[in-house]
Amino acid sequence: MNDVLLIDVDGPIATLTLNRPDKLNAISYELADALSAALDHLEARSDVRVVILTGAGDRAFCAGADIPQFAKSIELGREAAVQDFVRRGQRLTGQIEALRTPVIVAVNGLAYGGGCEITEAAPIALAASEAVFAKPEVLLGMPPTFGGTQRLARQAGRKRSLELLLTGESFGAERALEMGLVNAVVPRSELFEAVRDLATRIAAQEPEAVAAILTATTRGINVPIDEGLRMEREAFAQLVGSRALREGLGRWIDAHPARERRQGRTGS
Repeated sequence: MNDVLLIDVDGPIATLTLNRPDKLNAISYELADALSAALDHLEARSDVRVVILTGAGDRAFCAGADIPQFAKSIELGREAAVQDFVRRGQRLTGQIEALRTPVIVAVNGLAYGGGCEITEAAPIALAASEAVFAKPEVLLGMPPTFGGTQRLARQAGRKRSLELLLTGESFGAERALEMGLVNAVVPRSELFEAVRDLATRIAAQEPEAVAAILTATTRGINVPIDEGLRMEREAFAQLVGSRALREGLGRWIDAHPARERRQGRTGS
């Protein structure tokens, strides 16, 4: 892949590193396209079960969009700006959210604008205690455009989200944790060890079950509960008769003697 994105596959875990540290890993069109292509490629690989996404350097995960490049699209007019910038960004965050291989974001520094929106879109995110987040698009005279007006409100609630969206003020990792934007906050020196440990635990699960859970949860959260339950039923039904389910049930039965099962220790 292009040098703007580094790819390392180690067993079942792939690590993607946004590699523009001199630009605080700002998302250029080239980087967005490279990241999208890499996610497609990794999702198609049966040996890759978890993707870790982080940023190069010790200052930023991703400081948002490449503003000088975006400004050139603005100069070309509305159609070019929407096609080059908005559609590309929304496609990328939608891809991260809907990927059947789980993505864990390791927020190792600044996560502004598009970096914050990637964090919102990812199924799981861990942050270094020094990480700083912001929704600064209002300071440019525009709303967020990579899904930031939608996902943050769904995760953190309308009022807390609007405070951040309407002021552009930065906030720390602990507030991001409190709002549900990240799963945990750890010292920077321990971030990648913690992310790798979590990725290893997820990679140990049956990939078909992981994909079904991701799909049902991601699609179901934005629809009425009855529709979400239908999606859950469909996700389960597709696994009935699969090797993964047969072997999973077999392992449980082997590990729980018949007497224990009769006493109701089902584990559910």
